[in-house]
Amino acid sequence: QVQLVESGGGLVQPGGSLRLSCAASGFTFSRAVMRWYRQAPGKERELVALIASTTGLTDYADSVKGRFTISRDNAKNTVYLQMNSLKPEDTAVYYCNALISGNYWGQGTQVTVSS
Repeated sequence: QVQLVESGGGLVQPGGSLRLSCAASGFTFSRAVMRWYRQAPGKERELVALIASTTGLTDYADSVKGRFTISRDNAKNTVYLQMNSLKPEDTAVYYCNALISGNYWGQGTQVTVSS
């Protein structure tokens, strides 16, 4: 069955960096569009970044452009989200999502940006 396991979240000071990882299994990873979403308390879940399956093209929410980078390693079945220059408003639970003959979600990892 499809499994997505996020890791790498934690507490970081404003201006700091974190790298999230999402290990995937149960499907042909290289064929999936992979996305990172986040959900802050009291807010709707929002798309942060996506990376296409074959072309590797990426797209980002305006709020993270220039600070976040999504990448994938098809040999390791893993997608990453490098987050730099973090701000308190980036605080949220971050979810990995796979779009391939269905929509699949990980359990989420908490990112807290605070001094």
